Amino acid sequence: MAFTPIRRVDFANPNSIYREFIMKAMVLAAGLGTRLGKLTSHKPKALVEVAGQPLLAHIIAKLVRSGFTNITVNVHHFAQQVIDFLSQNDFGASINISSETDQLLDTGGGILKAQSFLDGQEPFLVHNVDIISDIDLSQIMSNHKQSGALATLAVSSRTSTRKLLFDSAMQLRGWKNLTSGEVIIPSNSNGNLKEFAFSGIHVLSPQIFSAINSCGRFSIIDTYLSLCADKNVLGYDVSTSHVLDVGKPDSISRAADFLKLV
Repeated sequence: MAFTPIRRVDFANPNSIYREFIMKAMVLAAGLGTRLGKLTSHKPKALVEVAGQPLLAHIIAKLVRSGFTNITVNVHHFAQQVIDFLSQNDFGASINISSETDQLLDTGGGILKAQSFLDGQEPFLVHNVDIISDIDLSQIMSNHKQSGALATLAVSSRTSTRKLLFDSAMQLRGWKNLTSGEVIIPSNSNGNLKEFAFSGIHVLSPQIFSAINSCGRFSIIDTYLSLCADKNVLGYDVSTSHVLDVGKPDSISRAADFLKLV
């Protein structure tokens, strides 16, 4: 589906009058999408359609509506299809491509690979391409800035086999796999820890790049767990919002129904 052209502004130009309004985001779109079965046998997960538009289009449109003006998209599976789609449509924002065609780098490696696009003085938001929600992205960004955290993770009390553990101040303290019973708690924590599911949306301060000790392929959640004993990694409760993981074929219709309401 084609999109109504919107005048593209060169936000990256240091002489642009819009320079001070740059808000950066990254869409994690490089995954194989194996849970979607045949839907991703000839196209990337990012281009699977929901309500007549690719997932990637829905996410970018939401980011632009929320004020993000510089968006990075990582690519791997059927990478050229994603690149062609982005080049053929004008979303009203500056779009960067972070290529992982040689190696799929997982969430942490993907963010680190895109450092040249994301680094700077201001925090940036990271959004999974297969998450459809009514989460207020500008609010989580504002909350992150006020807290001074290294990272702020959108979390909710929805059903999930893997949970992040937070203390009463919503500081990340650990991780739990409800299926295997495995628990990771990197630091001593007083009191009961609350369980929340990660919603695939998070805001990171640029200092994250100097704090990361991993390279190559690695999970950003593993990075958060390795840092949370000494760094301020916070949870932001979005339990009152609707969050849909469009990771399986049966979730496509539910996501389409949801989008009719927002």
